Amino acid sequence: MSNNNPNLPAESIEGKAIYAETVVGSGTKIGGQPPIRPRRVPRVVAVVVAVTVLGSVFYGIISWRDSRAAAAAAASAWEAAPVQVSAVELAYENLPLNIATVGSLKAADEIVLAPEVGGRISQLNLESGETIAAGTLLVSIDDKTEQAELLSAQARARYAELQLERSQRLAQSGTESGQALQQREVEAEQARAEVAMVEARIAQKTIIAPFDGVLGLRQVAQGAFVNAGQVIATLTAIDELHVDFRVPQRDLPKLSVGAPVNIRTDVFPDRDFTAIVSAIDPVIAADTRNVTVQATLDNSDGSLRPGMFANVSLALEAKPETIVVPGTAIQQSASGDMAYLIREGVAAIVPVTVGTRLDGRVEITSGLELGDVLITEGQTRVDPGAAVVIADPNAPAAETAW
Repeated sequence: MSNNNPNLPAESIEGKAIYAETVVGSGTKIGGQPPIRPRRVPRVVAVVVAVTVLGSVFYGIISWRDSRAAAAAAASAWEAAPVQVSAVELAYENLPLNIATVGSLKAADEIVLAPEVGGRISQLNLESGETIAAGTLLVSIDDKTEQAELLSAQARARYAELQLERSQRLAQSGTESGQALQQREVEAEQARAEVAMVEARIAQKTIIAPFDGVLGLRQVAQGAFVNAGQVIATLTAIDELHVDFRVPQRDLPKLSVGAPVNIRTDVFPDRDFTAIVSAIDPVIAADTRNVTVQATLDNSDGSLRPGMFANVSLALEAKPETIVVPGTAIQQSASGDMAYLIREGVAAIVPVTVGTRLDGRVEITSGLELGDVLITEGQTRVDPGAAVVIADPNAPAAETAW
């Protein structure tokens, strides 16, 4: 501090300055001014923060207690309210039995056209996909050599016949012995047999359609040389088809020849075809214990083709006085199939044994009785012993709040 008063020594002035700082620090007036107060803002802020925190904690405790009480009240009300379910009183009904399986369509008649002997094709009367009538000559293999042999054999046969007739006349007149007549008879028979053998060889060089059908793809051309057994084409009768399918041996007593069979294919998913059981295999497969059944199907319009996959349904005689329930009413558990009943207003769970399944419904062979009230919907929302009430089926569905 500079000394502006010449009348005061420097030491005195500095001492006053020190004294003034001390006095100011203690709140003493200086020069008639109000005392200077120290800053107390941090202490006020701390108090405000503490009060706010305590208030928040107190409010949280009150809110938690209220929410716990509300939740407990809601849980108590929920437990007390009966669960609405759908149920039905069980009654006997006739269970339509049905065997559902798969099969394959095949032609009633189908052959491979192939020559019995080799040679060059001299005549080919077939085209791929052509419809052929029974008795039509389809293929001829060159038979010039066999035809010449036939002429020679026929000539020898005629000569043998003439010799036989002559011997017969001589024998009648007594000029020829019976032994000579027998020799002529043997020679004539041998000549006729030789003719038949040549004719058979010629027949082996022709292929004639044995039945009406449709030709497959032709594999050879006119004039080609073929070997014995070489495939020329196939001939398939499609106006009548067979469907082969397998059923478990337990259903064998329920099957009979003449029973109707319903057939459906992927090609015509909305069309039903009716076949008739035509044969039942007398042998049961040892590995699967299944029996093969064959049904015959009229295919006059040619809609179906051999080789098609078929869904087969065979209706059997209905089973009377059967308890049948919706499949959704049965619950699976680790201990087996279960069902929920309503007994005196509460849910009760009982074990059941399931039999035949058909179109979403199941037969119950044990566990349920006539007159039982079975829960069909809502059983997943109840526990054994829970109060339940049957919902009004005519009541409007409750809206779901989101």
